[in-house]
Amino acid sequence: MAKRYLISVLLISVCFTLNSQRGADVRVKNDKSVPIRGLCIDAPSPAGMNEFIGFIEKELAPRHVNTLILMVNYNFRFKSHPELRNDSAISAKDAKRLARTCRKYNIDLIPSIDLLGHQSWAGTLGSLLRVHPEFDETPLKKMPEKYVWPNPDGLYCKSYCPLHPEVHKIIFDLVDELCDAFDADSFHAGMDEVFYIGESQCPRCYGKDKAELFAGEVRAIHDHLAEKGRHLLIWGDRLIDGKSTGIGEWEGSFNSTYKAIDMIPKDVMICDWHYDRPDQTAVYFAIKGFDVVTCYWNKSAVAIVQKQDMQNFRDHSTREMKEHFRGIIQTVWSGEKSFLDIYYGNKSDTSRISEIDCFRTLFNEKNY
Repeated sequence: MAKRYLISVLLISVCFTLNSQRGADVRVKNDKSVPIRGLCIDAPSPAGMNEFIGFIEKELAPRHVNTLILMVNYNFRFKSHPELRNDSAISAKDAKRLARTCRKYNIDLIPSIDLLGHQSWAGTLGSLLRVHPEFDETPLKKMPEKYVWPNPDGLYCKSYCPLHPEVHKIIFDLVDELCDAFDADSFHAGMDEVFYIGESQCPRCYGKDKAELFAGEVRAIHDHLAEKGRHLLIWGDRLIDGKSTGIGEWEGSFNSTYKAIDMIPKDVMICDWHYDRPDQTAVYFAIKGFDVVTCYWNKSAVAIVQKQDMQNFRDHSTREMKEHFRGIIQTVWSGEKSFLDIYYGNKSDTSRISEIDCFRTLFNEKNY
């Protein structure tokens, strides 16, 4: 029954795709029909703070970008757990300055820490597992001296164990401190590309349903934020069946976590990312009752279709469905300094220029 339902949703999406792709080569519409027009990027370093503030004032605000997700992670001078700070970390004073600037221009500032997955990158452990190896979901899988993908261990990024009795005390301290510093009423918890969950190496998680484990962690974070009137955003890939949709193991789940979509609170906002094709899974999330934003990266042609699709979904949906389609967010994965260096012409990097082109195309001042 569930598969037939998903197939029906995807057939509806195909129809939308055929219609929207007919106009994929035209300029972005001159309207403001999409409520959220956002950018997701690394938080600046202390040395880059002035330039980043200028970017908000001179580039984001005139383009009516109204949402800024800052991927802070451990680049903050945490007082609750100073041992987790990275070397180049911003202060609470820096965070307040960013918050004031965003408020001045009616930009919703949302801080982010990668939770559950992405506790390592390439051959390097992140701060949490480096300081607290007891939280590691796969303690027997050691970090390689030279990382390659694919590898025999199936190691992409490490995860922490969501059932460890001490892990939430620490991560909730970090979340609270970060939200307080940024005066934020929303928080982005990441939770994408979780390949390690319910692993045999973990005495607490082994044998448990992976979807229930994933959903349990979403609920725990959601409920903690809700106690202080804050809202949760997560990436959507773990809630999509990567096999039956053909989307694959990166933009969808191959380890059954997709079933968690029916186990998590409906007021979690889904950031539905697709970078190579304008897959219309936003319809799936909306039908399931979630608010959803479509996220793109560095392909302008794909991003234009995604923006037009979001507008079409809002224009041609019922009143009940319309407001679930919230808008678009560009994700930047080159790092804040690299992005601004290329943006302002301080550095030439042909491999990264497409991010800049995509930003300028989708957020062209004339289009708003």
